[in-house]
Amino acid sequence: MTEITLHTARHPAWRFAPGLLLSMLITGAALWLGNFPSIAGIGFSALTLAILIGMVVGNTVYPRLHRSCDSGVLFAKQHLLRLGIILYGFRLTFSQIAEVGVSGIVIDVLTLSGTFLLACVLGQRLFGLDKKTSWLIGAGSSICGAAAVLATEPVVKAESSKVTVAVATVVIFGTLAIFIYPALYPLLTHWFSPETYGIWMGSTVHEVAQVVAAGHAISPETENAAVIAKMLRVMMLAPFLLLLAARVKQLSPDTDDAKSKLTIPWFALGFIAVACFNSFHLLPSALIQALNTLDTLLLAMAMAALGLTTHISALKNAGAKPLALGLVLFIWLIVGGGAINLVVHHLMA
Repeated sequence: MTEITLHTARHPAWRFAPGLLLSMLITGAALWLGNFPSIAGIGFSALTLAILIGMVVGNTVYPRLHRSCDSGVLFAKQHLLRLGIILYGFRLTFSQIAEVGVSGIVIDVLTLSGTFLLACVLGQRLFGLDKKTSWLIGAGSSICGAAAVLATEPVVKAESSKVTVAVATVVIFGTLAIFIYPALYPLLTHWFSPETYGIWMGSTVHEVAQVVAAGHAISPETENAAVIAKMLRVMMLAPFLLLLAARVKQLSPDTDDAKSKLTIPWFALGFIAVACFNSFHLLPSALIQALNTLDTLLLAMAMAALGLTTHISALKNAGAKPLALGLVLFIWLIVGGGAINLVVHHLMA
C-alpha cells in the first residue's frame, strides 16, 4: 500500500479534496470572468458563470475524473450550499424593510405568491411537468433566481438535471429582463416614478445582479429602490422554504414510520438568525464584506458542483416545456407584476 493510500485511509476527509479543488478552480474562473465589465454588465453573476463552466467541464473532462472527485463535488453541492445560504443573511438587515415601506412588502408578497402558485398550476396541468421541476422554476422566478433554486433543491430533494433546467430559465429570462425593463421605462413614465419603477423591477426581475444592471441603466434612484425591493424579496426565502417543506411533507405518501417528521430546512432558520444579527450592526464593515465574499465563493462552488454533475443529455430530455413555463412566468412578472405594483401604490398612496 502506497504512502498516499495509507494517508487517505487514515484521514477519510482527504477524499473530499480533489472534488473541492476542482469546484474551487471553476469558481475562480467564474469570479475572474465576472470582473469583465462586458460580462458583468449583462447580469452574469459568479453563480451563473460557475454553473455554466461546470457544465462544460462536466460534459467534457469530468467523466474521466468523477471517481476521485465525486465525494468532494457532492459535499460542495450539499453542505457548502447550505452554509452559503446562511451567510447570505449578512447581506441584509431588517431596516431595509422600512426603506421600501409597507407597500413594498405587500407588492413582494403578492408577486411572490402569485408567481409560485402560477408555476405550480401551469407547470403540472398545462405543461405536464412534475412537481419538483415546477417548484424549482417557480422558486427561481418568484424569489431570487439561482440562489432560490439551489436553496429549494434540498427541501424538495430534486435531481441535478431538474435544478439545472430551473437555473437555465433564470439565466435566459433574467438576462432578457435587463434589456426589456430599461426599454419600457420611457413608455411608462406616466404610470411610474423612478422609485416606483425600481420597486417594480426589484419585485419581478430574477437575479440580484440582473436587478442591479437593469436599475443602473435607468437612474440611481431607480437602482437603489430596485435593490432594496429585491433584498426584501430575498428575505422571504426562509419563510418560503419553511412553508414549502410543510407542503412537501403533506404531499408525501403516508408511512408506518412513527419517527417520520417534518423536514425543517435548518439553513433557512440560520439565514433568518444571521439577518437578525446583522440588523444590529455589531460587526465592522470590513468583516461583513469579507463574509459576503466568502458567501459568494461558497455559493459559486456549489453552483460549479451542480454543473459538474449535470449532463447535457438530461437537459435535452427535459424538452421545451420547462422553458415554456419560464416564458409564461416571465410575461406574468412583467404584466401581472406591473399591475400589482400599480394597484398597491394607488391604494396605499
